[in-house]
Amino acid sequence: MKEVAAVFARLGFTAFGGPAAHVAMMEEIIVTKRKWVDRQHFLDMLAAVNFIPGPNSTEMAIHLGMIRAGYPGLIVGGLCFITPAVLIILPLAFMYVRSGQLPQVMAAMVGINACVVAIIAAAVVRLAKFTVTDYFTATVAIIATAAGFLGKRYPEYQPDLLILVASALAGAIYYGKPNLSSAAPLAASLASWRFLPAWNSDFVKMTLFFLKIGLTLFGSGYVLIPYLESGLVDHFHWLTRHELLDGIAVGQVTPGPLLTTATFLGYILGADKFGGGTIGGVVGALLATAAIFAPAFVLIALFGPLLPKIRSNRFARGGLKAMNAAVIALIFVVCCRLGAAAFVHDGRADFFSIIVATAALVILLATNLNSTWLILGSGLIGLLKLL
Repeated sequence: MKEVAAVFARLGFTAFGGPAAHVAMMEEIIVTKRKWVDRQHFLDMLAAVNFIPGPNSTEMAIHLGMIRAGYPGLIVGGLCFITPAVLIILPLAFMYVRSGQLPQVMAAMVGINACVVAIIAAAVVRLAKFTVTDYFTATVAIIATAAGFLGKRYPEYQPDLLILVASALAGAIYYGKPNLSSAAPLAASLASWRFLPAWNSDFVKMTLFFLKIGLTLFGSGYVLIPYLESGLVDHFHWLTRHELLDGIAVGQVTPGPLLTTATFLGYILGADKFGGGTIGGVVGALLATAAIFAPAFVLIALFGPLLPKIRSNRFARGGLKAMNAAVIALIFVVCCRLGAAAFVHDGRADFFSIIVATAALVILLATNLNSTWLILGSGLIGLLKLL
C-alpha cells in the first residue's frame, strides 16, 4: 500500500503533458522499473479501459493500484494521482477569482489561451491519425463535424452526447452486425441522460453535470472539452468561452489528469457565479472534482477484471471505433469555436494571438516538446507584450 501511495503521489505531482505523457511515465515506472505487470498486460489494460467511461490515465492509475494492493490499492492509487493537482489548482483558482481582471494576469492569459487552442488542434491531428482509419470512420467524422456545428443552436438537447450515442450505435451495427433490436434499450438508456430532473440548487445542478460527464466520457482528457463547452457555456450559460479557455489552460499547466480542470471551474462557479465566496468556491471545487472522478473508481472496481473480455467483443470494438471518430470531430468543432473566441476581440482579429497559436502548433507537430513549457512560454510572451 505504501508503494502504491508513493508511486502515484509522485506521478500526481510530476505527470505533466496530458494523458499520453501520464501513460508513458506509468509504463516506465511500473513496467520497466518495478515490474508490477509485464508490458503486454499493461498494453491490454490500456486498450481495455477505452471501453468504459472515464479518463483513461486516471483509470490506469486506479486499475494498477488494484492489481498491486487489491481494492484498498484502487482507492489509494486513484486518490494519490488526483489529489496533488487538486491541491495545486485550488490556490490558483482562488487567485484567479481575486485577481483575474488585473492587466498582468489578462496579458498572460491572452498568450496562454492562444497556445491552448494550438494544443487542442495538435491533439486533433495526432488522434485523427489513429481513429479515422477507413471510409466509415471518415464518414462518421464528417457527419459528426457538421452535426456538431449545427447542434450548438440547440444546447438544451445536449447534442454532443446524442452525436456520440448515435455514432457508437452506428459503429456497433456496421462492424459488429448485431441484432438491431438489442441496441434499442442501450440507446434509450443513454439518451435518457438529457432528461435529468431540474433542481433548484445551482450546486446540485453543477454536481449532476460533472457526474454525468464522469459517467459518459470515453477516451482521453481532451474529450472533456466538448462536454464543458456544450454544458457550461451553451446550456447553463455559467461561463464565457474565455473563462473556459482559462480553465483548460490551468488544467494543462498543472500536473495530473486534465479532468482536474473541473476543480478550477467548480471553484469559479461556487465562489463567483453562485455567490458563495471562498467557502462556496472550495465546496464547488470539491463537489465538481468528486463528481467527475467518482464513476471511474466505481467502474474500475466493478469491471476491471472483465475488461479483457469486453475488449474482445466485436460490438464494443465497433461502437468504440465509430465513437472515437465522432469524438475527434467534436473536439475539432470546439477548437474552431474557442479559436474564434481567442483570435477575435471586439470584432477585430488579434494577430498576436494568431501568431502565438500558429508557432505553438508548428512546434507541437514538429517536436516532442512538453506542452507545459509551451503554455508557460506563451504566458511569458503575453507579459512581455504588455511591457
